[in-house]
This record gives sequence, C-alpha cells and structure tokens, in this order.
Amino acid sequence: MVPPHQELTRLVGAAKPTPFWLDQPERPAARPPVRGELACDLAVIGGGFSGLWTALLAKEANPGRSVVLIEGNRIGSAASGRNGGFCDASLTHGAENGRERFPAEFDTLQRLGAENLTAIEAAVNRYDIDCDFERTGSIAVATEPYQVDVLRADANSYGVTFLDAEAVRTEVNSPAYVAGTWDKDGTAMLHPAKLAWGLAAACEGIGVRIAERTPATGLASDSDGVTVRTRDGVLRARRVALGTSAFPALVRRLRPFIVPVYDYVLVTDPLTPHQLAGVGWRNRQGVSDTGNQFHYYRLTADNRILWGGYDAIYHFGGDVRRVYDQRPATFVKLASHLLATFPQLEGIGFSHRWGGAIDTCSRFCAFFGTAHHGRVAYALGYTGLGVGASRFGARVMLDLLSGEPTELTQLQMVRSRPLPFPPEPLAYLGVQATRWSLARADRRSGRRNLWLRALDAAGMGFDS
Repeated sequence: MVPPHQELTRLVGAAKPTPFWLDQPERPAARPPVRGELACDLAVIGGGFSGLWTALLAKEANPGRSVVLIEGNRIGSAASGRNGGFCDASLTHGAENGRERFPAEFDTLQRLGAENLTAIEAAVNRYDIDCDFERTGSIAVATEPYQVDVLRADANSYGVTFLDAEAVRTEVNSPAYVAGTWDKDGTAMLHPAKLAWGLAAACEGIGVRIAERTPATGLASDSDGVTVRTRDGVLRARRVALGTSAFPALVRRLRPFIVPVYDYVLVTDPLTPHQLAGVGWRNRQGVSDTGNQFHYYRLTADNRILWGGYDAIYHFGGDVRRVYDQRPATFVKLASHLLATFPQLEGIGFSHRWGGAIDTCSRFCAFFGTAHHGRVAYALGYTGLGVGASRFGARVMLDLLSGEPTELTQLQMVRSRPLPFPPEPLAYLGVQATRWSLARADRRSGRRNLWLRALDAAGMGFDS
C-alpha cells in the first residue's frame, strides 16, 4: 500500500538534495582555473563525458598534440554526474527510433554502437577506472496489457529475450509487471561520476591539462585558429571541440536545436538482505517501463534503488538554473510510483534527491557538425543517452576536425540535423501540449491523439 501524501513528503524531504553519485568522499579536489593566456593545439570545452572522451581519444591518437580541457564548474558536475548510470550501446535512443530515422544505415549504427560500448569497457579496464562497471543488460517491462504485443514484436525484431509475466517477475519481483524483454548485452550499469573522475585522471596521465571553474564566455576565429574567451583569461587553440550539453551553445545558431528538459531522480537507503530478497534482482539489470512517461531504475553497488524519470519538465525560455534541480512535487510522485511497483518495500527511506537538465533535440539522438570554417566541432542533443553515446560523439568531433572523410563523417546521422524548436512562447506551449498528450496516451492504451500524430508526421515524434 502506497503511504499517504503527507508521509511521502516526509520521506523524500529527509533525503539529501544532492546527486548521490557526486556525494562521495573520493571526489577529487578541484583543479585550478585558467588565468591569463594559454595556447594549445586542441581546446575542449566541457568537463562531462563528451569533453573527457574527446580529450582522451585526441591525446591517445596523437601524443604530441597539446590538449587543454576547460570546465565551467567541476568535472562531471552537470549531466554526467546526475544521470542513472545506464551506459547503453544504442546511438539512436533505441532501435525503433534509429530504424525510423536512419533506415539505410540502421545496421551500421547498431554495429557502431555495440563496438562503442565494448570500447568503453576496454578503456575502463585499460585505465583501471573503478566505476562499478557491470555489463548486466537491461529489461524493458510492460505494466499494461496493451504493451505486451509491442515487447513481443521487439523480441522478434531486435534479438532481445521475451519474458512473460512469470519470467520477468523471476528476474525482478513486482506485481505490476505483465511481461518484459531482456537485452542481455546492450547495456552496462556504472557509477557515472566515478567514470568521469577516472576519465579525467586518465587524461592527465597522458598529458592533457584540465582546468575547472573556467567557464567559456565566447568564441572567435581567424586564419590562425580560435580564441576561447573565459571568465579570467583567453585560450588560443588551433581547433576546438564543444561538449556543452544542455547549456547555451557557444555557437549561437545551434541554440534553437536544443531545449533543456529537467529529469528527476530519487535514491533509497540501502536495501536490507530481507528487502533485497523480496525484490529478487539477482542479475542486477537496469530496468525501464514502456509507457510514454517512463521510469528507469537500477541497483547501485551498495544495493540502493535509483529511481528516475516520468516527469520531463521544460521551463519557459529554456533556462538552466540551480533552483530547478529540486522539485518536491515530482519527488513525491516518484516515491509513490516506486512503492506502487515494489509494495514489499513499504517503509523504506530515501537518501538523495536531485534533478538535472537533459540536452534534448527533436530527433532524440545526438547531432554533429562544425563551425568557424571547420575549426570548431560540436556534438549535442543526446537526449538522455550520453553516458555511452558521448564516446561515439567524441570520435565524430575529432574526425570532423581532421577534415578527412571517414566512415563516421559519411553517416547520414552525422551529415543531417534535427528540426529546430520554435521560438517562445511556441516552444513552451508545444512541450506542454506534448507532455499532456503523452500522459493521455498512456491512459488510453497507447492511442496517440492528433497532436502526437502530427509530430510523428513531422519527424518529431517519440513514444518512449
């Protein structure tokens, strides 16, 4: 039985208002900022996964190249330290989205995604990064009868294992489940902040210079290279890679292609052995349900449940503000959903609550390109899949900056762009209409209304 609203409010109110991943005693001390003038071959802007992978791969490929990475706050402090820790092989936000948008190269993108995940695992091992990496796979669960046929079709089309009600509850025990699919190799669970910190250490170990608390404020270019203005200095570089996620893009023409959508997460206290036995979860897969407004959840290394998703909140004007990291109404809603899914956990407490902005684009997977006459490359719009796909995005940026055609630069996914979002107030009204329509579809056995069908026809639709 789900506790009353007042009790849920008390439970989530007792949680720390900070990301669990970043609330760790082993978090490295802040590196000093850039002050004055500095020159390098490659400047990387952004200390999340996109920037860290770019710096690491660039230096691995050319040890003589000078690489400087600057981060406006702390390494991994934004999306890379606030996500669920699902490292997915998909580059396209799921097979169905990829097949719909890139049918001619879908198989190639699936292969590249699988290779990318394997390369991440290899790098974790090569640099001895202690990030709780577990290649457990993931389960998609149906909680409504109409979703079962969709999962059965996915099993037939994409080589995942179909689980009936009994089989899925054997894996993870919830009375809410009526079926599921298990992708046994396509997802790894990890500690995202530890991955970011480990990648930063690996970068420095091979000669990358990293500066924190060095926000970039502008870009300019000339025949000699690119000037990156920072709060306290100037960075001159021959080439620049941008990994700025949901923050306003330094290349202004890119801003209409991204909206920052806030996602929220709860983490429970560690499960007791009795509680863990009650939910099963022996294989420790990541789990997500298949509604339009979906949850994602998993076990941490110390057997807490991380539970996130469902609400996706866009603020008028596309602002990214620290105050938006906390949303009490959403935390109460998430707690009620968790306890409805796992009623055997009645009375469990919550240790952490937080939110963060996702760089969302209209095709729901990353887009790429160059600016400043090919001297600046960008990868943006991961829409929640950046833990894994960011390494692929780093490879794309480096290939684009090389000026040489490669397998990656010839991909339609790389050569094309999503549709831009309209200006305000249309963007805000459109997002709210979409949220309302998706919730309505979930209540009507998945039936999509005229607004959602119009988005589908325009190439901006997504159903999970």
